[in-house]
Amino acid sequence: MEMKAFQVLSVLLLSAAVTDAQSFHVGKCPEPSVQEGFNVTQYTGTWYEIEKLPAMFERGKCNQATYSLLSDGTVSVHNEELLANGKINSIDGVAKVKDPSQPAILGVSFFKGVPDAPYWVLSTDYQSYSLVYSCADYFGLFHIDFAWILARTCVLTEGVISQLHDKLSAAGVNVNRLTGSDQTGCDGHGLRHRK
Repeated sequence: MEMKAFQVLSVLLLSAAVTDAQSFHVGKCPEPSVQEGFNVTQYTGTWYEIEKLPAMFERGKCNQATYSLLSDGTVSVHNEELLANGKINSIDGVAKVKDPSQPAILGVSFFKGVPDAPYWVLSTDYQSYSLVYSCADYFGLFHIDFAWILARTCVLTEGVISQLHDKLSAAGVNVNRLTGSDQTGCDGHGLRHRK
């Protein structure tokens, strides 16, 4: 069993070295503090990606996410991006609070039969910014993490971005790996203000 885990780890680390697309780390996922008193209703609406840790499943620009409250208390998730060929790539999922005592910790499901992806809201003011963290632990040997700085508009002030970098650093996230997201030239492709 240990040899198999080592082989899986080796393949994944080699893949990461080749693609340089993910943030691999030795050991278990950190457990950063999350937004206190999180209100999912106030969080709904559209958020635009400002910065992120590399994510191989994101291949375009103009990345945005729209969240809508469903009647059963779960949240509809609609993610969109504009690909280089001019086509809109989108995916739909459902997010749900894992534990009512920690409403800022959600799990997002995009495919049936696949475990939920963690979605931790570390900080938000609901009106302008959101800081989201996700981490997947593999055998307790290593983890892959993701982070997104989101905004209600396509830009965010440097002061707010700097504060969010500090929060990520305090959580043990390497902010030097964050990349800026391209939100230019998106209006003409039907991505902005879609319902």
